[in-house]
Amino acid sequence: MSLLVVGLSHRSAPVSVLERASLNADAQVKLLQDTVAAEPAAEAAVLATCNRIELYADVDKFHAGVAELSTLLAQHSGVGLEELTPYLYVHYEDRAVHHLFSVACGLDSMVVGEGQILGQIKDSLARAQELNSAGRLLNDLFQQALRVGKRAHSETGIDRAGQSLVTFGLEQLAAGGDVQTWARGKKALVIGAGSMSSLAAATLARAGVAEVVVANRTFDRAERLAQILAEGDDTDVLARAVPMESVPFELTRADVAVSCTGATGLVMTAESVAAAVEGRTAAPSGVADGTPAPDGEPGRTAATGAGRGNPPATGLGGEDGCPLDLPAVQGTAGFSVLGEAAVAGMAAADLEQHAAWVDNGTVGGAQRAARPGTAGPLDPTPDADAIAALAATVAAVGRIPERRRPEPADEPPRPQPVLFLLDLAMPRDIDAAAHRLAGVRLVDIESLAEASAGAPMAADVDQVRRIVSDEVAAFGAALRAAHITPTVVALRTMAADVVASEIARLDGRLPGLDDKHRAEITQTVRRVVDKLLHAPTVRVKQLAAEPGGAGYADALRTLFDLDPETVAAVSRAEDSTEKDRGPA
Repeated sequence: MSLLVVGLSHRSAPVSVLERASLNADAQVKLLQDTVAAEPAAEAAVLATCNRIELYADVDKFHAGVAELSTLLAQHSGVGLEELTPYLYVHYEDRAVHHLFSVACGLDSMVVGEGQILGQIKDSLARAQELNSAGRLLNDLFQQALRVGKRAHSETGIDRAGQSLVTFGLEQLAAGGDVQTWARGKKALVIGAGSMSSLAAATLARAGVAEVVVANRTFDRAERLAQILAEGDDTDVLARAVPMESVPFELTRADVAVSCTGATGLVMTAESVAAAVEGRTAAPSGVADGTPAPDGEPGRTAATGAGRGNPPATGLGGEDGCPLDLPAVQGTAGFSVLGEAAVAGMAAADLEQHAAWVDNGTVGGAQRAARPGTAGPLDPTPDADAIAALAATVAAVGRIPERRRPEPADEPPRPQPVLFLLDLAMPRDIDAAAHRLAGVRLVDIESLAEASAGAPMAADVDQVRRIVSDEVAAFGAALRAAHITPTVVALRTMAADVVASEIARLDGRLPGLDDKHRAEITQTVRRVVDKLLHAPTVRVKQLAAEPGGAGYADALRTLFDLDPETVAAVSRAEDSTEKDRGPA
């Protein structure tokens, strides 16, 4: 049997796909049951977090295992196999071990070094043990992964390389400022009472918020979390629990809201967020997209025209002969009819007309006066050169390239946020449309992934990688050595049976042998057999632990003509003992 992992994560798939493929607790249970019922897999475990879904299995055939595990992931996630396949990754044997150990150390996390993944690995192992889907291989693998993760955090400074997803998210809400300064005195709403929500509530309480309101579908869990917060020795925060139905009202009172539930639909729509901030900003909540304001509506800023503080439109002295619809384009502040953005996608004939019009607007390369009311003199020569270069491109390809970045447009100023939202759920709890609401700052898994992509790696990461490599080698050696153990046990059992048979034959030949002499002869024969077997069995374990050493077990069975069923019985006995063990 061999270790195989098939999965997808924030590194291989966009958040939109991860969101659709997420598995709730019931789906994870059913996936485990179906996996161990499938022919290629003997053991299975699922590691499902907000940014990864991975299925681990002990399989007897690689290609059949990949096909079966991929199909099962698609079936239980609800994402079609053809759509899911491009985002799946596969790791096998030592690479699979290396992957899980890296995950346990936080090297593969969205926020490098975060420690929450250890708790999620432990929960994954406990679930597999509860369903009896984890045998000796996955028990050893996951327990070793937990030890490797703890070692990385205790022996290195990986904790300095990153924080928990909660801490990182709050830092993003604070826009790089000090979280405690930002949080002090705020009213917080925490939706959900699981491990991530509880961590968020505790982090906010320690950061100095004045109040934490906990909402959860199971009200007793919300009450329990609120009580823990209120009675904590390291905080002095007012904490209370409310039912989920109170979330819209509590949102109108909150300054910051964190949501992490297992809901399959939105917990917070853009409309409910807009209603919560209505009247709390200088501009109405729906104006961040630059929609022109109706007459008499204060605080709204148009997206176009001179009301944004942009430079007025610029142009040439006249419009005659210009192939562009100037009245349509010149109303956009900062739009240059000379620039590449103006001619992107223009057909060859139109481009030639445009170039001629630009050339006619210059007199010997000298500066012309700008249009009346514009910012000042305009030197069209650089843009004219750019258009000439584009004309050369047209001569070669017949049309101006269309994939050109347009000239940057200034965004209308947004009011300062009055409501900060942190969505740590997968699938998302908060409507992504809330990003566009004025007075709202939303940080979700997608924006966290973007923010963490360029985060600097700490020097300790290299040390953690060395630890992972060493532990992978040690795990592989132990696994290979363990593979030969049943064969060695079967060999020693066979030798003991031979000794017992020969002693019985001796009793038949020497019926007058007294007990003292019989015991001495028996002990002598056993010592001879043990000494003969000691060096070969110790050496074969050492050889088997090396890469490529799996064949020594087969050689041992062949040389001593061991019964394969006896070896298999030893393996089954060891696996049965392993399943009786609890989580690490």
